[in-house]
Amino acid sequence: MRDVGREALPRLVTGLPTRWRTAVVAAGATGDEETISAAGAELLRRWREPHRHYHDVYHLAAVLAVVDAAADHAARPDLVRLAAWCHDAVYDPRAGGDANERASAELGAALLTGLGVPAEAVAEVVRLVLLTAGHRAAPEDRDGALLCDADLAILASPAAEYDRYAAAIRAEYAHVPEPMFRAGRAAVLRNLLALPALYHTPELARRAEQPARENLRRELTALDVPD
Repeated sequence: MRDVGREALPRLVTGLPTRWRTAVVAAGATGDEETISAAGAELLRRWREPHRHYHDVYHLAAVLAVVDAAADHAARPDLVRLAAWCHDAVYDPRAGGDANERASAELGAALLTGLGVPAEAVAEVVRLVLLTAGHRAAPEDRDGALLCDADLAILASPAAEYDRYAAAIRAEYAHVPEPMFRAGRAAVLRNLLALPALYHTPELARRAEQPARENLRRELTALDVPD
């Protein structure tokens, strides 16, 4: 969530290469340091692609900050961190459905397997990444709930920050005509509002559920799209 403090995000971004190496080693990688670093650099290159206005390295750093803050909730926080690294590694606004999540999961699996991460850990990272397509983790799925909560934490930001987020999403879809974008975005917002709960980790559920829903309803009203 970007309420980790916008002033803190550049520092968090600077530390991403070290955090990547730490997470990969914690997951059981057997690759050498140079190979691990190269894989992290490849992911960061993707996160820095110029068409990303929201789904960028700052989003990655913010998601990791939320995961760190609630790491005690997770069974395998190291794998949740790796899933955070991979979850938007492929991001093409022109792709449909869950194509980006599937491609991100496939890329993550290839990179982690190449680093010698155990197969069961790779499979779990893939599972977690795929959950971000719909953010419908079961409440008892502690790792899935944490990743999904971290990915959606931006929704509970103060109104001005939320509006910057919404504008950045619009910029990523600049190729979509306004009426079509409004209809598609409204459908996304309604799907989120239809979730029984947006957040499942105790702290986010307590403090973020209500402001997130208020932001979603406010944006939906501004889109002025009939039901």
